[in-house]
Amino acid sequence: MRHQLSLKIGPASFRIGSAWRQPVELLAALYDDYPQVDGDVADFTVRLEPTSLLRRWVRPSIFITGDHGLADAAPMSLAHGLLAAEMGMNLQMALGWRRHLLLHASSVEKDGRALVMTGESGSGKSTLAAQLGERGWRLMGDEFALLDLVSGAVFPFPRLVSLKNGAIRVIAAEAPDKRMGPLLGGTAKGDIRHLVPRADAVGRMGEGAQPALLLFPRFGHGADVRPVGQGEVFMRLTQASTNYVALGEAGFGALTRFVQGVPARAIDFPSGDAAIAMVERLWEELA
Repeated sequence: MRHQLSLKIGPASFRIGSAWRQPVELLAALYDDYPQVDGDVADFTVRLEPTSLLRRWVRPSIFITGDHGLADAAPMSLAHGLLAAEMGMNLQMALGWRRHLLLHASSVEKDGRALVMTGESGSGKSTLAAQLGERGWRLMGDEFALLDLVSGAVFPFPRLVSLKNGAIRVIAAEAPDKRMGPLLGGTAKGDIRHLVPRADAVGRMGEGAQPALLLFPRFGHGADVRPVGQGEVFMRLTQASTNYVALGEAGFGALTRFVQGVPARAIDFPSGDAAIAMVERLWEELA
């Protein structure tokens, strides 16, 4: 690839190559404070390629590929190149990472213990993690929580936080503009803007934490808290994991210990402030 950048994020490293300059320049600017990995062999390669020779120049259209790829993935416009690069890194982790049990979850840390939040797209887990990360918690990640197969610790993967639609305004009111990426309008999920995690999240991205509380948040409903049984938690987390089946017995053991050892609650909330008050209260009671 003509334009390249290497990144180390948590325990994983990536080499991102692009036929166009713009996505790499945006990545370099937003990941400027992350460790450099020049000269090392990256865990994964991501490539942003034109869907045809003509589409490199005329109505540029990006196909995401790399060490792992999906042949039928929909192409993206060059205007969404930053999002394509982020999705490319997600794809490599989801299809190729085997060192940890991957949970599609956000996570934050306080006092050496981790709060893990998982749920369907639109449940508010990324926004809630970003808000907590601006209010005294350490953001560990908004896309994947990496569960150690032996120790049970959760390890950080603090990539850019992908904020969608109404969440952009909420977080922009709390985070300085210099940590916000460009507005990407008209994506498949609406408007998207990325948030660079705080410096402490980047500086401590090699530092794991023992999980102390699991939440299933759901935005847009009246405030409510419900216990969730271990059987349901196990089922939901197998659905939230991209490599549970591939890890076999090791994944089963790690997930079983997590479910048996970490209290779980489902929370409904109408606003970010209401959610944070519920989280802080549950943290004091259960974690």
